[in-house]
Amino acid sequence: MQYEALISKRAANLPGNPFAEADARVAAAIAQGHDVIDLSKGNPDGQPPVFVQDALAAAAHDPSEFRYPPFDGLPQYLDAIAGWYEREHGVNVDSAANLLATSGSSVGIATVIQALIDPGDTVVAVDPYYPQYEGSTAVAGGRFETIPASESHGFLPDLEAVDSALWTRAKLLILNYPNNPTGAAATPELYAAAVRLAKQYNFVILNDFAYAGLEFGGARSLSILETPGALDVALELGSLSKMYMVAGWRGGFVAGNADVLAAVKAVHRQTAVLASSVIQHAGALALNSDQSTVAELAAQYQHRFEVVRDGLSGSGLEVSQSHGGLFAWARVPDDAGDSDAFVDWLLKNAGVALIPGSCFGTVGDYWVRISLLRHTAELYQAVSRIRRALETLTKN
Repeated sequence: MQYEALISKRAANLPGNPFAEADARVAAAIAQGHDVIDLSKGNPDGQPPVFVQDALAAAAHDPSEFRYPPFDGLPQYLDAIAGWYEREHGVNVDSAANLLATSGSSVGIATVIQALIDPGDTVVAVDPYYPQYEGSTAVAGGRFETIPASESHGFLPDLEAVDSALWTRAKLLILNYPNNPTGAAATPELYAAAVRLAKQYNFVILNDFAYAGLEFGGARSLSILETPGALDVALELGSLSKMYMVAGWRGGFVAGNADVLAAVKAVHRQTAVLASSVIQHAGALALNSDQSTVAELAAQYQHRFEVVRDGLSGSGLEVSQSHGGLFAWARVPDDAGDSDAFVDWLLKNAGVALIPGSCFGTVGDYWVRISLLRHTAELYQAVSRIRRALETLTKN
């Protein structure tokens, strides 16, 4: 049977998943006998707070949770999200109108795009960007366009300098702060400009706030919904994965404008797996806590970032300043080729796996992303391996 003729054009033309490709690269190297320190993944290396684990276990034994949960989320989970917004960000959101529970922020990304984008509609993102923004736009048949963010501007875009023709085409602007992969943190001025432009040109903003609370280096945890007028034009994604080290549990939410969120809920009810009730119970307890465990994680990630930044200083692989998140963003050494070639070379010659910056857009062609989700001793070892390999590169 000729299955090629049966495959949709949508599926046939999707971009590859760079994280799956990175896994395959590492697996092949290990199969060949290489000792690999894998710094390509954003997979948490610790465990959730014990009280969050206990809440999950208790919910799993509650007979009332054997049933399907409500479509839009358990009331106690939605109330906990609303309480978190009020305490941490000074924002008042209505649990019923302004919130939706999701099985992770990735579901939120895909569902928002499907709710807003028809074939040919334009999604705008800041380059470098998280690859799913482009992939989910492709699934919806939309056009994906980008705004460059340079190191000289702290990897924050100058929205005011963007050609008005792009804003006229735009239906959705995706922001992501703290940023994956660069570690840039948003400013109130950036969000204010985005809200003003969204109102002027009639597009929606989606802020991917997956790394909320994991800011460091003096950056404040800033929700776009704190911006005056944001609830008129914006949605925001939240994730339990990074704040509480529960990536495998798949818990998240979408918050924001009630009218847009109503359309997102309609799509979600038809296309997505409902957020697990036991995960929502554990998430509610986590969000209602004092967030001290999140602050501890932020301090830990800052230390790990400094280990990588300082350890690679002067090596030729120079790390850009970060203000949050789980990664270091480093410029490929001169004469080492582009990011793809350098990642392959480093895996072969140092036994360290990174992600090429090209996976995150054209701005990243000569950059690499380094995961901080390894114990400090392994980061020291990885830095040492990279320095030794780069010394041989320089000599040759």
